[in-house]
Amino acid sequence: MAKGQLIVYTGASGVGKGTIMEQLLADNDNLRLSVSATTRAPRPGEVDGVNYHYVSREEFERMIENDLLLEYAQYCDNMYGTPKASVLDLIEKGFDVMLEIEVKGYEQVKKLFPECVTIFVLPPSIEELERRLRKRGTETDDVIAQRLSRAVEEMEYAPAFDYQVINDDVQRAKTEILNIIANIKNENK
Repeated sequence: MAKGQLIVYTGASGVGKGTIMEQLLADNDNLRLSVSATTRAPRPGEVDGVNYHYVSREEFERMIENDLLLEYAQYCDNMYGTPKASVLDLIEKGFDVMLEIEVKGYEQVKKLFPECVTIFVLPPSIEELERRLRKRGTETDDVIAQRLSRAVEEMEYAPAFDYQVINDDVQRAKTEILNIIANIKNENK
């Protein structure tokens, strides 16, 4: 059996990565999303081992010390990271594994796995991203301004990625990513 491919998937804050990911997983039986570990408490409806692996700060620090994470970062006083063993196990079994991670995590994974495929999702424009954020109606003007500022910073990394996908339409973006994955598989045969 052929090994699977490690795919780093990131993008600008609020660009719709999660929406695209749901459809990718529904349309590709060989694709798996890595489940990250976090020190934050579960939100209502979240399930340990499905949404995240919820661990204590001490356990997370032990994971770092024992080199059990592919990447990790702190965000809003909580730690987030990708457990190494489960990802490598899925790849050995022939599954393609998507890591939906932040740009800082991308840099760590790329050092460990230079052969990984990297995909950056972009909005069609900053104006459209702002329109989408405002349409949600869930964030204040200050939060929207922060997210837009962060998105601009994150998009500076896009040229370093193997592929840049513009999310101007979820179905089109999903199809483009599925085609990227299929082409990678064909190249690696």
